Amino acid sequence: MKIYENDLINIQIEESEIPWLKIFTNKNLKEFSDCSKEIKEEIFSKLDIIEKEMISYYKPEKINIASFGNYVPHVHFHIMARFKEDSFFPEPMWGKKQREANLNLPSFNEFIKVLKEKL
Repeated sequence: MKIYENDLINIQIEESEIPWLKIFTNKNLKEFSDCSKEIKEEIFSKLDIIEKEMISYYKPEKINIASFGNYVPHVHFHIMARFKEDSFFPEPMWGKKQREANLNLPSFNEFIKVLKEKL
């Protein structure tokens, strides 16, 4: 689900037990090096806002930022708030499950409302 879009990028929710957003380029670009300077600056600007808001709102153990695109060959970045109590920590969310999650997080819907105001 998209929560933000402009001429260059869009931001989507990744359904997960943790707060997880993705920033996509609107143009179907395969590699980050294919992006114009303007697109790169827009990605990093929004990534910075998302990371800071996740830290402020959730106070996670760590923020993970990833860009793989092996299954979806379209430039995008994952931004995830990570917690010692999530199912995979300290493994990546694509790694081996370590435990059943024991999370008691503030409302994701409220976080999205706060974030939209900043974007």
